Amino acid sequence: MLWPSSALAFCGFYVGKADSKLFNQASQVALARSGDRTVLTMANDFSGELKEFALVIPVPTFIKREQIEVVDKLLLDHLDAYSAPRLVEYFDEDPCAPPPVPRAMAPAGMAAQAAPKKDRGVTVEAQYTVGEYDILILSAKESDGLEKWLVENGYRIPKGAATVLGSYIRQQMRFFVARVNIKEQAKLGFTYLRPLQVAYDSPRFMLPIRLGTVNANGPQELFIFALSARGRVEATNYRTVKLPTGMDLPAYLKTEFAAFYKAMFGEQVRRENMRAVFQEYAWDSAFCDPCAAEPPSPDQLRKLGVGWLGEPGNRTRGGSVFLTRLHVRYDRDHFPEDLAFQETSDRENFQGRYVLRHPFNRESSCAAGQEYASTLARRREQEAQNLATLTGWDVNEIRRKMGSPAKISDAGPGFWGSLFER
Repeated sequence: MLWPSSALAFCGFYVGKADSKLFNQASQVALARSGDRTVLTMANDFSGELKEFALVIPVPTFIKREQIEVVDKLLLDHLDAYSAPRLVEYFDEDPCAPPPVPRAMAPAGMAAQAAPKKDRGVTVEAQYTVGEYDILILSAKESDGLEKWLVENGYRIPKGAATVLGSYIRQQMRFFVARVNIKEQAKLGFTYLRPLQVAYDSPRFMLPIRLGTVNANGPQELFIFALSARGRVEATNYRTVKLPTGMDLPAYLKTEFAAFYKAMFGEQVRRENMRAVFQEYAWDSAFCDPCAAEPPSPDQLRKLGVGWLGEPGNRTRGGSVFLTRLHVRYDRDHFPEDLAFQETSDRENFQGRYVLRHPFNRESSCAAGQEYASTLARRREQEAQNLATLTGWDVNEIRRKMGSPAKISDAGPGFWGSLFER
């Protein structure tokens, strides 16, 4: 299988990625959307006593048992690694050599619950045990009543949640409530919380985030992997901003890429006053260039709720599943509304991609070689300026870390030598 022609513009050698594991308090969510059908897969970053875990998610419709699954955390981890911002390196060719011939590249059951102490205007519409979770589907008449009911029935929720709960009750939304069944988890043998998945039909394409901000200790990180049959997914009630990409950066970042990415993302959040949703990746899920991980398989996509694929093993070219990676740093003050989304018909490829360029390592006597040598100092300075602009780091410190300009002959392996060695 050949790469599509548009992919040949990138290539390069992938040497590092910046996935969600770099952040504390980071949650991952996959959203598979087709028509009015949403399949929501949630991986929570909860740490602490499992008996204290409680998940309360507003949902726009009643949820049946067959709409709930517990899935493998590796599904989200794979999407994370595949779509993560990446570092690539190029090796300059001999400026005196004729251009190389372009090459084709290969793509890479029911559970008993204790009776509530008081009704509080809360109706338990259904109760299920799914894997290691006990799940309730609730409806309520008043936010104070729902808050008190949850506390009285052993759910630890943030103080002051009534105001946020009330806004969902006024929208006639139900509540998907989960906590860990310790006995079931012990039987299953898991030492961590697996992601929960909920499928439902609603014209509303949204993700509730406000309950998580009520007593959060500082801003939180949210990574959203949106899977669509149409194209790129974007927020409708907050600006969706593309992460800066494609810049040439100093070579020393090869060992400091994680620190660079965290500083760069923090600087972009600051510039947008923490009021933007950042697009980090948008691509047909069957391809990548360069690949930070293998593309997700059709089986993995189906497990994440992609119901519009063909038969097993049939990967359709031309964009049957389009993946958008969104990254949000949020708190209550800057994100007072839940996230609302829309699918677009935009299928343009985009990735957070940062470039290291290594000079050609041998003497070049032709005129083009002399001109090339004269540009290297300017190129290094531009790399330093790019890094300072992206991160807010001091440019003089960046220059110090870059060191003195090396002679071309000391710059390391040549392009073709490196290519064949790899």
